[in-house]
Amino acid sequence: MLVYVLLFLGIVSLWWHWRARDRMKATNLTGKYIFITGCDTGFGNMAAKIFDKKGFRVFASCLTETGAKELKAVTSKQLQTVLLDVRDSDNVKKVAAWVKAEVRSEGLWGLVNNAGITGPSAPTDWLDIEHFREPIEVNLIGLINVTINMLPLIKKAKGRIVNVSSVGGRLAFSGGGYFPSKFGVEGFNDSLRRDMKAFGVKVCCIQPGLFKTALSNPAKIMKEKEVIWNKLPPDIKKQYGEEYFQKDAAKKEKLSKICLNKDISSVVQCMEHALTSLHPRAHYVVGQDAKLFWNPLSRMPAIIQDFLLLRNRAELAVSHAK
Repeated sequence: MLVYVLLFLGIVSLWWHWRARDRMKATNLTGKYIFITGCDTGFGNMAAKIFDKKGFRVFASCLTETGAKELKAVTSKQLQTVLLDVRDSDNVKKVAAWVKAEVRSEGLWGLVNNAGITGPSAPTDWLDIEHFREPIEVNLIGLINVTINMLPLIKKAKGRIVNVSSVGGRLAFSGGGYFPSKFGVEGFNDSLRRDMKAFGVKVCCIQPGLFKTALSNPAKIMKEKEVIWNKLPPDIKKQYGEEYFQKDAAKKEKLSKICLNKDISSVVQCMEHALTSLHPRAHYVVGQDAKLFWNPLSRMPAIIQDFLLLRNRAELAVSHAK
């Protein structure tokens, strides 16, 4: 009995120590420079506003002039916006040079790689290579390119890199380029974290579940999928069945309603912890759906994953064939 009591007390002590360590904050962060990609809407937009209020000198990159103007109108004079398309290598280099001139010898304390797109989500045999190319170019190649160009400035400040991945970087639950891109982000993040440890640079990965943002708009997602469906050759449609699209859409809509997190501030809180904690975490799993379902499921045997995920798909016409 005494052994169990001591074991319990040991576990409680370790948990308490971890909690105390987790709450320790880095000092003298006011006025530090941070660069955030994808600030037109969603996580990046909210993060730029919050970090600006907290006294960081924020460089907020936006894809559109409209996004940049709207953000600038509601933030302080200290926040600076810049137009950036992470797919454009020349654009990335020019922005990095601009940031270097702004931060000078101080360097860049934080880089938040948030820019991303979903791309079409559909069975793989509905898609062509271009459907895969764009999400991989934005979510993975663009993220790597921005990181490489900003890395000397981060090393100078012994700062932080925060990569926004997804639970879709641990578990692929539909076809398309989004999931390969996020699996790639996870691999890049892990290797970068180990490479940068010797330089005092901390690298973190945020893995959100399904959150209500412009990217996760179900109407937009289904419209993209419908366009692809309408262009499919007759033999593919016959394999799936004419009723497949509507039935599958209904299943996906039901799952989305169950899993959708409406408050995106929890993702930004993880970004803040990664940038300000003395001991930031390597990974942040965010969202009730991610914590209670997707993340645990990603650690289960493939046979269990397949059973549960395939239950969320409509049955194909060919599965009835004798």
